[in-house]
Amino acid sequence: MVGEEGRGVPTIIEMVNHTRLDCTLGGAGSMRYGTEHAIHHASERSAFGKLLIDQPLMQNVLADLAIESEAATVAALRLARAYDESAAGDEYASLVKRIATPVLKYWITKRAPMHAAEALECFGGNGYVEESGMPRLFRESPLNSIWEGSGNVQCLDVLRGMARSQQSLEAFFAEVGEARGADARLDDAAAELREELGDLEAIESRARRIVEWMALVLQGSLLVRFGDPAVADAFCASRLGGDAGRAFGSLPPGTEFAQIVERHAPVSGG
Repeated sequence: MVGEEGRGVPTIIEMVNHTRLDCTLGGAGSMRYGTEHAIHHASERSAFGKLLIDQPLMQNVLADLAIESEAATVAALRLARAYDESAAGDEYASLVKRIATPVLKYWITKRAPMHAAEALECFGGNGYVEESGMPRLFRESPLNSIWEGSGNVQCLDVLRGMARSQQSLEAFFAEVGEARGADARLDDAAAELREELGDLEAIESRARRIVEWMALVLQGSLLVRFGDPAVADAFCASRLGGDAGRAFGSLPPGTEFAQIVERHAPVSGG
């Protein structure tokens, strides 16, 4: 009987990890929903003589929401691919998902409620009307952060994974390193993260800071390799280069706002 219980533990752990993947995908999906609805509303609503989507400040907000959504999507899908490859016997994929699962589950689900709140605000008072769909998005957005381990649990799991498997950490940096040389801001952030992990004193109290950093460099690497150039540049400038404020809508001058918003605009059915 003890043997049967022992064999069941890995199955339970793998089930939990798959649910964490589900939470990550759910967070990315909620961001896409909010982005699409905010852009659609701004495309139809006028203020001060022109459509909201043509107002410079609203363009900044919508572009920032779109960047966050695209970063979450590309990271969540990369994680899902790692699960498929791991199931097929790919050892590198297994190592990547060991660290990337709690990293992305933590960060994407943490960002989702803030993203939902900003997307709702784009509607003004209409965002509080139930028929808009935004109140439901706002209410449900914190759930994925709580389900299958809240933020602290995810961060401690990252530390545990790094402590038990140096190979997993090296696989994570190998994945990030696939974009080495493509953007100096990304290279600098990855190097600083390496240095941060070299200091293990009081690391548990710094766990959220470290995991956030890991998520951002991974998202940056994926966007640089697979994303739209305008989105990748704005992400690296604002999330890695520090050239932005702390709220959505504070992207730096020179960002291709209209191009990014147009990329994420909903497509009408034909």
